[in-house]
Amino acid sequence: MANHGEIAYSTAAGNDYPAHEATYEGFIKLVKYGTIGVALIVILMAIFLV
Repeated sequence: MANHGEIAYSTAAGNDYPAHEATYEGFIKLVKYGTIGVALIVILMAIFLV
């Protein structure tokens, strides 16, 4: 049977959780501002291309 002991990724050497959190925060900001930018472009197209 499989060994269901301690989870390997939580105890692996070299995990850099603060870097992981910083990357995730950067990704969230990119998605947020990217969505706002696309929405702004669509709104401007609706105004000026009609």
